Amino acid sequence: MTTDPRGDAVAATEWAHRVRRELGTGRVLPLGAPADGCWITEEAAARVLRARATTLPGLRLGALRIGPAGGHGPRPPAPAPPGALPPGPLRITADLAAAPDRPLPRTAEELRTALLETADRTLGLPVTAVDLQVTGVLDTPEAPDRERPAPPGPGIGLSPQEAGVPDPVADAALAVPGVARLAATLGGTSRPVREVPGGLLVQVATGPGHRVSEVARAVRAAAGTARTPAVAVAVLVTAVDER
Repeated sequence: MTTDPRGDAVAATEWAHRVRRELGTGRVLPLGAPADGCWITEEAAARVLRARATTLPGLRLGALRIGPAGGHGPRPPAPAPPGALPPGPLRITADLAAAPDRPLPRTAEELRTALLETADRTLGLPVTAVDLQVTGVLDTPEAPDRERPAPPGPGIGLSPQEAGVPDPVADAALAVPGVARLAATLGGTSRPVREVPGGLLVQVATGPGHRVSEVARAVRAAAGTARTPAVAVAVLVTAVDER
């Protein structure tokens, strides 16, 4: 009896989409350069972008999505998370309500600039476009939230033994500066390091004060050489702790 590899791949992709819908993680977005072999969940990235938007006056952010902007980069030299988008430019689409006492073009441009800068400097997302749609007018001016609470992320701090993962790989990932904890979303909280076709998938949360893409790239390098012989690794960032 033979199986159709294409059918297996389609089934795996559909399963990954279903899991992400149930967990609320959204798309799995490419992070950093095409050769980095790193990704981030849409939910984790959107939390950071939303937090930045709350610091701007005269607006309230509504729906926000991150998806392909068209065109893909070369195939990454690493295994990929199930259902992940291939490397390539990304586009942010967002709705907003704006205060009537401020010029709308100014409000939109401030939000667009803030989202682009945060996507690049904080996350390392290859965002090339931001599309905004004004969907309402604020009844009262919206004050910037300078003391926003950090949103909770998935996963908990796990020792390698509690997580049930290979000790050298987990130890290597946790030792990277900027890694807050092992934090699984895909595959369940008990499997932050899991085998996937072609290598390993390492799922982490990053801490404050570090560019997310650089942390993820360092995790991939450290985890890949933690075994003998070295193994190909893909890294998925599932949460970004800002405090």
